[in-house]
Amino acid sequence: MGELKIINPGWKRYDSLPYNPAVMKEGKFLFIGGTTSVDGDGNLVGEGDLVAQYRYIYQKIGMMLDEAGGSLKDIVLSRYYLVTQENLEGLLEARAEIFKDNFPAATGIVVAGLLRPGILLEVEAIAVIG
Repeated sequence: MGELKIINPGWKRYDSLPYNPAVMKEGKFLFIGGTTSVDGDGNLVGEGDLVAQYRYIYQKIGMMLDEAGGSLKDIVLSRYYLVTQENLEGLLEARAEIFKDNFPAATGIVVAGLLRPGILLEVEAIAVIG
């Protein structure tokens, strides 16, 4: 069946957590866990700004894909967990800029809250590389 390869661009915070930012299976299937706009030092980036958080999340996802040998164009599915729909139009504009004409399938889910106060959005994704 093949082992899972841990994908971590060097984020030390995962050294003490019981999960990984992403795992690769069979050398091409990349499963990216829920990613938020928390930086490597534990600081929230883009507090109160859905679009800023979205852009930072995709910066982090891009780093994981790069570490795995892929790019954003390899994403086939993304799931968005949102605590607000305020400025959803801005999020969709940012999505269009990031993905251009290569949009993956997507699901958006509005939730009452996420694990850390201030986080407006969490994204998980699946990519097929190669």
